[in-house]
Amino acid sequence: MHMDNEPVTPPDPARGPDAAAARAIAARIGRPIVLVGLMGVGKSTVGRRLAGMLGTEFHDADDAIEDAAQMSIAEIFEQFGEEYFRDGERRVLARLIEDSARNKGGVIATGGGAFCNDETRALILAQAIAVWIDCDIGTLVERTGRRNTRPLLRGGDPHEILSRLHRERKEFYGQAPIRINSRNGPHHDTAMAIIEAIDRWL
Repeated sequence: MHMDNEPVTPPDPARGPDAAAARAIAARIGRPIVLVGLMGVGKSTVGRRLAGMLGTEFHDADDAIEDAAQMSIAEIFEQFGEEYFRDGERRVLARLIEDSARNKGGVIATGGGAFCNDETRALILAQAIAVWIDCDIGTLVERTGRRNTRPLLRGGDPHEILSRLHRERKEFYGQAPIRINSRNGPHHDTAMAIIEAIDRWL
């Protein structure tokens, strides 16, 4: 297996596998693909595009958590704290991975802190293919500034907070066997880079 964790830059969209090739790669995967990384790297938007290219289902773990709790993630953090949230997040991810594995595929986008939880990370590494989507801090600040739904960014300087989170979390994200650099370009490019990287890793 190819275990190189060097970042992969999205390819020129003029080259790379076409839809048929992407489906052929999908047939070889057999496990859910779980996208990890900081808030704002594009896990949900890229995940939807990736699932479409692979002809499989997409799940957003944060959406599933909010559906299960009937509360927003910000409200869960505020009322119950991060530890409570991480416990529920782990249980929801276990269910999503199990459901996706039963269907021989699937793409799951996780919240930014999910992969930093030891039990959650062990679950993902054992039962799925973890893909770290990385991104420069300036781009993250611009992306996360579009919505006021990020509990960890409230009450501070976003650039400082995101820089600190990246420093604190990169050792955990780095345990994902695949790392992709996300840039300000078509989500198709990042999704294609993930497909090609998984093809080489299998």
